[in-house]
Amino acid sequence: MRLGLMLGYWGATYDDPLELVLEAERLGYDSVWTAEAYGSDVFTPLAWLGARTTRIKLGTGIAQLSARTPACLAMSAMTLDHLSGGRLILGIGVSGPQVVEGWYGQDFRRPLARTREAIEILRAIWRREAPLTYQGRYYRLPTDQGAGLGKPLKLITYPLRPTIPIYLGAEGPKNVQLAFEVADGWLPLFFSPYRTEMYRDALARTRPGFDIGCTVTVVVNDDLEQAMIPVKWTMAFYIGGMGHPDMHFHVNAFDRMGFGDPAARVRKLFLEGKRAEAAAAVPDELCDELALVGSPARIKDRLQAWRDSPVTTILVGSRDPAAVRLLAEAVL
Repeated sequence: MRLGLMLGYWGATYDDPLELVLEAERLGYDSVWTAEAYGSDVFTPLAWLGARTTRIKLGTGIAQLSARTPACLAMSAMTLDHLSGGRLILGIGVSGPQVVEGWYGQDFRRPLARTREAIEILRAIWRREAPLTYQGRYYRLPTDQGAGLGKPLKLITYPLRPTIPIYLGAEGPKNVQLAFEVADGWLPLFFSPYRTEMYRDALARTRPGFDIGCTVTVVVNDDLEQAMIPVKWTMAFYIGGMGHPDMHFHVNAFDRMGFGDPAARVRKLFLEGKRAEAAAAVPDELCDELALVGSPARIKDRLQAWRDSPVTTILVGSRDPAAVRLLAEAVL
């Protein structure tokens, strides 16, 4: 099992994580990951960190597909992979309809087909076998819209690696299946090592070298109740504050785990403005399955479930140096 450091995205302000990343690299962490929502972008912080590190891989977790055309995404990935000496892992995902349509002004419908087409275009661009033409349902290159003057083009720069690894962030069953079919790795957002049967069909397609990199929040505190509080607040935000009532991927995922009723209660409280009550309503069992919380001894003991699971990389969700060191001691 490998370890990665999940930095996520910025909040309202920027707290430079460079010292923590350098410590993770020194400890033997395999990768460091950033994210984007509708604030900081996913690539610029990795360029900043990549210039100051030498070995640790740089993962986008995730780059939102609607934020860039496939060609722009391919160029950004190729550039950062070159600058870092071949350390990029390109994690991509569709985000959700509220962000895609509300922030990017793009059509969210049929996200799986759009993802498949984007991945095909990315790989074709990096291969540089011929000037790019693509006639898909969502992407047509050259476009048949506009002045009609477009021409097939080929990437000017030779990629350092023509096969940059692509990981897919996926929650829904069909999207997870797609990750195992077309990607080099899967980035589950919420994964319980105690309930892997819900992914049985997809996991049956695991192949050598396929990486499952799962973000796991780590909170070190001898007081278990206190350790769960930040996890509960995060869960309440994802359940109640993210997702449209008619298309809520996070709530659907919790329902498939068997936590549908408490998730519905959390969402109701959150939308009523009762955020503290919503956080308190998040079941302890759910927090304890998705995160590693408690004393150092307890965390080390509960790591066994992750070792026994299909997860191949734990992405440590923490800015606490003690948590980063504890996981390195226990796993590496």
